[in-house]
Amino acid sequence: MQREPLDVVRLRRNLLESPRSLFTELDVVESTGSTNADLIARAADPGIDHAVLLSEAQEQGRGRHARTWVSPPRAQISMSMLVRLPGIAPEALGWLPLLTGVAVVDALRASAGVDAKLKWPNDVLIDGRKVAGILAEVAVSGSDPVVVIGVGVNVSLTEFELPVPHAISLVMANEKVADRTLIVESLLGEFTRHFTAWRDTGWASTELAAAYRARCATIGMRVRAELPGGQSITGIADDVDQAGRLLVGEHALSAGDVTHLRPAT
Repeated sequence: MQREPLDVVRLRRNLLESPRSLFTELDVVESTGSTNADLIARAADPGIDHAVLLSEAQEQGRGRHARTWVSPPRAQISMSMLVRLPGIAPEALGWLPLLTGVAVVDALRASAGVDAKLKWPNDVLIDGRKVAGILAEVAVSGSDPVVVIGVGVNVSLTEFELPVPHAISLVMANEKVADRTLIVESLLGEFTRHFTAWRDTGWASTELAAAYRARCATIGMRVRAELPGGQSITGIADDVDQAGRLLVGEHALSAGDVTHLRPAT
């Protein structure tokens, strides 16, 4: 399968030169261990502001709970974004990965023509199968924190290249999808739109929570949640509250692995 490289010149022209651009630098490398780790290593430098790093191949990609994966070169989008959040309340930081999920859903719907949806907190699904994952890590704490958000999207992976059987790629969902550069432009454009709107509200969650609920397939589903410490609960996911927690019966979950369960027959 012919897999084209990302067009870094086009990305820089369309994303950095716009007067509405959030990002001030964008780099593409051929291979790295982890784009998140690379940006975290640079985060203490005050001269690094709203940066993007993409890799054509990622050798030590990390997900939640320290899960790892390796992707074939140019088959995925492996991208990390470094953002600064001046004056944000610590309790509001948890909304950043959820906002990123909203942006990824909107970008994939627009650029790839797929019916993407969110599984709480920030997995992106097509037909119930995972197409994208998100990992946010605080790189610099304090009153003006710096956060690095990693986004991995399966673009042209075949059934035999999938990391797990319940994953899917954009090409598997829509065989006409091919232009990773276009998808990256859409991802960064949608992230910029949602992030700047959130920042302009003073990091308020009301509008963001409404946008998240509208894209979240978990709400209304019967779910099983595996909680830290080895406990689990089963019930209907009723809603997401203003802190981004998933409400399952009497429980408000801020962390945990959630599985969508089929309705009882």
